[in-house]
Amino acid sequence: MNEDADGEERGKKLVKVHVDLPNHWLWKGESMWARALGDDLYELLNSPFCAYGLNYKDVVFAQAAKPSEKPRIQRLERRCGHRTLRFRFPTEVDRSRRDGMLAQLNRLGATYEGHEYRFFSLDVPPSADYQAVCDQLSAWEAGGVLEYETCEERVPGSFDDAPEQ
Repeated sequence: MNEDADGEERGKKLVKVHVDLPNHWLWKGESMWARALGDDLYELLNSPFCAYGLNYKDVVFAQAAKPSEKPRIQRLERRCGHRTLRFRFPTEVDRSRRDGMLAQLNRLGATYEGHEYRFFSLDVPPSADYQAVCDQLSAWEAGGVLEYETCEERVPGSFDDAPEQ
């Protein structure tokens, strides 16, 4: 996403929307940049790092309980065709190897956002070959250089992970 420090994208004011994730193994909630479309609809402008069933450019319905709070995502209104994958590198995979792997994912048509240069959210647009990206990630996972997951909905009607048994 191309934005400045004030959450501006090409002259349009952006807002952060939030999704609660009480069952997620890493974070209990996540906020993403979004473009307000009106009528409590927002277009997501980030690939989620934790939420399931949400993707870059999807349109969600979100409302804030108070004006001082971020709108909370309540439901998905419209899918855009993008798909999200997530992966993380073990600490022993050095930066130059990571850079080469990330460049290879870019060549397959995917883009990424990173956290601490170990944990990545990967956006696969409709124009890219999703299966080829999954196959590459799977090969790297089999080689022990990363762990990855697909990000389809885990619990119907929720963007959260399933509760631990």
